[in-house]
Amino acid sequence: MSIKTISYGAETDVLVIGGGLAGLCAAIEAADGGAEVTLLEKLNECGGSSVLSGGLIAFSGTDMQKAAGIDDSDTQLYDDLRRAGGQQNVEALVRTYVANQMGAYEWLKEIGTQFISVELAAGHSRPRAHSLRAIEFMALMEQRVRDTGKVKIIFGAAAERLHRPLEGGRVEGVAARINGKATNIRARRGVVLAAGGFARNAEMVNLFVPHQAKCVVYCGPGCDGDGVRMAWALGAGLRDVVHIKGTFGFHPDTGKTAGRDWSKHSVYRGAILVNKQAKRYVDESKSYKLLGDAVLTQTDALSYQIFDQGVMETSSDTAPLFKFREALALGRLLSEPTLEALAKRIGVDAATLTATVDRYNGFVRCGNDEEFGRTGLSTGYGELVELKRGPWYAYPSTSGLIATYCGITVDTESRVIDVFGQPIQSLYAAGEMTGGFHGVAYMTGSSLGKCVIFGRIAGCNAAAATAS
Repeated sequence: MSIKTISYGAETDVLVIGGGLAGLCAAIEAADGGAEVTLLEKLNECGGSSVLSGGLIAFSGTDMQKAAGIDDSDTQLYDDLRRAGGQQNVEALVRTYVANQMGAYEWLKEIGTQFISVELAAGHSRPRAHSLRAIEFMALMEQRVRDTGKVKIIFGAAAERLHRPLEGGRVEGVAARINGKATNIRARRGVVLAAGGFARNAEMVNLFVPHQAKCVVYCGPGCDGDGVRMAWALGAGLRDVVHIKGTFGFHPDTGKTAGRDWSKHSVYRGAILVNKQAKRYVDESKSYKLLGDAVLTQTDALSYQIFDQGVMETSSDTAPLFKFREALALGRLLSEPTLEALAKRIGVDAATLTATVDRYNGFVRCGNDEEFGRTGLSTGYGELVELKRGPWYAYPSTSGLIATYCGITVDTESRVIDVFGQPIQSLYAAGEMTGGFHGVAYMTGSSLGKCVIFGRIAGCNAAAATAS
């Protein structure tokens, strides 16, 4: 068997591909482990999709929860993750998340992360979404990378292929294009793939989940699947690609004009969902991944989150998903003094909408949702509220493909696993481009949490590998 001879233009101990949250965490841990690190980011700035996120991370048993009187535990976190994943997520990966989540929370606080509040969100049986300001948080993480003094960040650097000179041997480095110039970079200890998903790759989306093509796309501009394809080319296994789901709550005009925070989740504060026929069609307390699938089956893949002033008063100024007042000021959230006027505003039959709201309120009063079995605000948690106090509000909503939450197979050490169940030597992966952790759906805050936890594991293990 011949061995390919590759000429390298640069060397490093650990090579990290991608400057989103997972890549930054991997770089920090690798540097703190004594490794010389090079981080390649194909765009001109770090952030990836993480900087566009709602800024929520799922932790359990924290000091913030205790101060708010919220009883939570590792067991409840584990159960919620497994339930959200339909028991299809890999148990060992979920247990790894749970075992490391408190350490990750304390680590983030130690490096200066400012958590603002604890929110109830999709898939939570109690409030555990710790909110932060995503832009400030990602800037902090990048600065922490630079402060190590051991990480070289190269922008405009697109990794194109992984180098494995000997079939079945170790991954030795990557072929990259830096500001248009081809070069090869060797990694003495390991390569960490943290290149994000493939929501912007229409060919891959149509290959795996063509029905999701109806979604609006709102993710990092670099999410075209290059990391997944590089690992796939070396025989990496794939997980959860059939479970790709959009995120419910995105305004249908998402991305058409400048601005952030296009997604709103008033359903987890008590709103109901109606379609263009002014009728409910789903249990609104389900994971917003399942709500995303449900709205795609409705006329024009469109629905409206309908709520009253009581729900409006739960608006948060700190958690983007619940910034209802801001959405109103921006003209995205529609408001009218009466339900009949709101129906006319959104183009649905007023009598039907009124009947839908009245029927739902009857369910709330008797404690039994005869139509869809809704029992709480989210995953059975929180008391349902009647909708009866104007003014009235409607948030036009569809499903948005913000991340693919699936991809290459990894183990609990963040090693990439091939189609035969064996680790690909010296290759690690973390973040959105990995599969197995989420399963059929998604619990709010577990994506950023996964990036932190498995990014740290990947960086630590890559740095500890024997150099060659």
